[in-house]
Amino acid sequence: MTGSKPLRVLVTDADNRSALAVTRSLGRRGDFVVVAGERHPGLASASRYCSARASYPNPFRDPAGFVDAVCAAAREHAVDVVMPMTEVTTLLLTEHQQRLPEHARLPFAAAQVVSRASDKSHVLELAQQLGVPTPRTVIVQSASDASQVSIADYPVVVKPARSRVLTASGWISSGVAYANDAEELRAQLAALRPELYPVLLQERIHGPGVGVFTCYAEGQPVAWFAHKRIREKPPSGGVSVLRESAPLEPRAAQHAAKLLTGLGWRGVAMVEFKRDNRDGSLRLMEINGRFWGSLQLAIDAGVDFPALLADIAVGRPVPQLQDYRVGVRTRWLWGDVDALLAVMLKSRRKLNLPPDHPGRWRTLWDFCHFWGRDLHYEILQRDDLRPWLLETRRWLTNR
Repeated sequence: MTGSKPLRVLVTDADNRSALAVTRSLGRRGDFVVVAGERHPGLASASRYCSARASYPNPFRDPAGFVDAVCAAAREHAVDVVMPMTEVTTLLLTEHQQRLPEHARLPFAAAQVVSRASDKSHVLELAQQLGVPTPRTVIVQSASDASQVSIADYPVVVKPARSRVLTASGWISSGVAYANDAEELRAQLAALRPELYPVLLQERIHGPGVGVFTCYAEGQPVAWFAHKRIREKPPSGGVSVLRESAPLEPRAAQHAAKLLTGLGWRGVAMVEFKRDNRDGSLRLMEINGRFWGSLQLAIDAGVDFPALLADIAVGRPVPQLQDYRVGVRTRWLWGDVDALLAVMLKSRRKLNLPPDHPGRWRTLWDFCHFWGRDLHYEILQRDDLRPWLLETRRWLTNR
């Protein structure tokens, strides 16, 4: 950032791993980073690169109070850019961005665009219109429709259209589940709260995840990145705990560009696919219109998305980034321990493991590779140990 004035950036969700990656990225280049969260210290506010802290009430239970507190902190610290990290904080701040002080920029698309991107049923419909491949899907509008659903093949993935839903009493969260037969499916649908409908029932795609990451400015991508998941938590598919930078696959980038351009996107996004083992095709899983959990890998490989987004927000010219280092690995150590324990202590059926998932002893052997060429650790970094010490203490006390 030679020759540029340091920015003042407010980062939400202090205990989020992506917030830590953003704080380190911007702090290392000399920006003044205000880390906001419900409690301190959090992973990001424990970092040496955190310049100031701000607090807010729980955005799930008190959305209005959260918005008030962030706007107040933005004024108090005269911030140039506000960067929300999670789906809930991004939805709330984009919806109320007119309340932010004039000098504080929110580098995301309009609220309705962000909302559409978080609605899996809308994204599925858009993908089908644009010719982007998707899993076979049946959409159930209410629990009363469950008895009319006919599924040819099990297991089926049960996926509410929205991961987070705002209700009169605050936000509620949903998750992905698997039903192995019709009885199990009916029970799962009946157990869901009415607010979580519509629900997508999708064929289960066996194959590796293919994540495509990008940053959009003025309707055009300025950077792309791709990785492959090596291990996940839970092991059947979830948060990546070990991942590796991979060459950008043209088909995935083309599909992602169609979707994001169709949405009218601005800012960062992750578009997630799975490669179908049956024919090698890519099948759309979802769009995450925010920073992602594995952000640190992109930074390690040479694509500094936080710096790009901050500069775009204030109107600085940014280069078109084409290249990054392939084969870089970043490991979330305590997440990897959790994934290992799950495989060692639970049955394959209970974990819903695909047939090609390694067994217990191979998983243990793979886990024990602690060093390697271009292997980085997400939380554990020698020049900034306090976040890892905080995480370690919490992990040990929660056993």
